[in-house]
Amino acid sequence: MIRGLYTSALGMITQMQRMDIVTNNIANVNTTAYKRDHVVSHAFSDQFLYRLNDPGIRMFRNQLQWPVGRINPGVFVDDVFTAFTQGALEQTVNSLDIAIFGQGFFTVNVNGEELFTRDGSFTLFEGILMTATGGRVQGQNGDIILPNGYIVIDEQGRIFVNDEYQDTLRMTMFTDLHSLRKLHDNFFRITEHSEVMPFTGTLQQGFLEGSNVNIVAEMVQMITLSRAYETNARMITIQDGTLQHAVNDIARR
Repeated sequence: MIRGLYTSALGMITQMQRMDIVTNNIANVNTTAYKRDHVVSHAFSDQFLYRLNDPGIRMFRNQLQWPVGRINPGVFVDDVFTAFTQGALEQTVNSLDIAIFGQGFFTVNVNGEELFTRDGSFTLFEGILMTATGGRVQGQNGDIILPNGYIVIDEQGRIFVNDEYQDTLRMTMFTDLHSLRKLHDNFFRITEHSEVMPFTGTLQQGFLEGSNVNIVAEMVQMITLSRAYETNARMITIQDGTLQHAVNDIARR
């Protein structure tokens, strides 16, 4: 019975963790180029129960025991994965808004660290091309510094100001996107498992990539998680009442 309490409590904790991920997805439904997260749950290994002090087919503590059956102690959150599916492209009137069509990332310098993002809502600060959160967008020659003028960025990321070539956006692609680690402000960091490969996507000036969150699917998931949480809570109440009955009533007889 105590095991049942632990299993139900673990179920509640798991549903709470999954709910945190879903609510974060919903909160970022309008965030540029946001990639939704989803939880992968894993069940604990099944265990076998055996009768004690009964003759049977299995030796346990020098006695043969009959198998009763399997039990599972519950599930836990194994990992959180990011879905890198393409978001819808939304047209803007800003020449510094750049959307990636296909796989790939902009390379950004943030406080001396090289990070990666798909958020192409750029701005100019003292001639330096920057992200909305202050990261320095990187080109083939480092920080991209542009003069005043009419800016054109083609599909390969080449930047022209008044028809004069300035630099090319340094686009990065990875063989395994799940090797990246998501950070704040829509940034990603590489790990020891990340391997760079040539960029094969294209860029669209005057567009931004929308979030790939499906608000309807996330709301359905939220309702499902709420019901699962309530079910585990009711199971704890039932098991607590059964234990109370066993201690207060049955034990006295």
